[in-house]
Amino acid sequence: MTRHGLIADIGGTNARFARVTPDGVFHDPLVLPCAEFPGPVEAARAYLERIKAPVQPIRGAFAVAAPILNDRVRFVNNPWDFGIPETRDALELDHLTAVNDFAALALALPRLGPADSRPIGGGAAVLGAPMTVLGPGTGLGVAAMVPGRTGWVALPTEGGHSTLAAGNDREAALIGRIRARFGHVSAERALSGPGLVHLHDAIREQDGLAPAAITPNQVTAKGSDRSCPICAEALDCFFGLLGQLASDVALLHGAWGGVFLAGGILPRLADRLAASSFRARFEDKGRYRDFLKAVPSRLITHPLPAFVGLAGLIIEEKA
Repeated sequence: MTRHGLIADIGGTNARFARVTPDGVFHDPLVLPCAEFPGPVEAARAYLERIKAPVQPIRGAFAVAAPILNDRVRFVNNPWDFGIPETRDALELDHLTAVNDFAALALALPRLGPADSRPIGGGAAVLGAPMTVLGPGTGLGVAAMVPGRTGWVALPTEGGHSTLAAGNDREAALIGRIRARFGHVSAERALSGPGLVHLHDAIREQDGLAPAAITPNQVTAKGSDRSCPICAEALDCFFGLLGQLASDVALLHGAWGGVFLAGGILPRLADRLAASSFRARFEDKGRYRDFLKAVPSRLITHPLPAFVGLAGLIIEEKA
């Protein structure tokens, strides 16, 4: 039986769908707002109708920005709440898999070519060694890709909720300001869209300035062109802390195969990232400095990397 498939990358705001042919290539990608549908079944049906799908898919793979517990997906920033078996049956699929959104990105790593990412320092990857992917968006995702007995295995994590460490006195003061507001300061508190605002607010407070309303996009825009010194420092701090976290994750995962950066923020700031302190902070690990200099870091530039991972999952799954 040919394995025509349906894949989806579902976040808090949008659901992206595509169909997969038996050769593992995805086609007809389409973005649908989650708010327009009561759940993934209705959204998937609307997608198949709009593209006039030539074949009914028999397999499905969904990436979700949500925990998956007991075959159930419950979002935090999306009212969708659905069971995987019920969704499979409603869509008349033989098989449906749901994976963490960063696990889908991890699955894509062995399938991405050199043109699908941009080098941000380091040496050559160790072939067959673990790889890791992390990146800021609405939150902060972290996952690993590790070699197993029969091939690669994606390992989703909740690394974005690990405790954020300061690399210098200024960062310690800013993290202290954020801690006074939220209590525990996870990496996600600073390394995300909302985190950019938290850093901006902490800088203003630390410097004795009055609060000022601002959005993540404004922080990145004014920080990139340096029209606002506070935003510029917030963005500089953001990249430095990200580099430090990326090297922590590389050491924890043994990611000698490379550290890949993804998420909704970094691709729009590629040049700014490359010119930032990210790589210097990545390598600043004392006795492990020379070791980490060899570990490559790359920014994923493929427009739909999660679909690459999901398409591979469709054709590799056993019935």
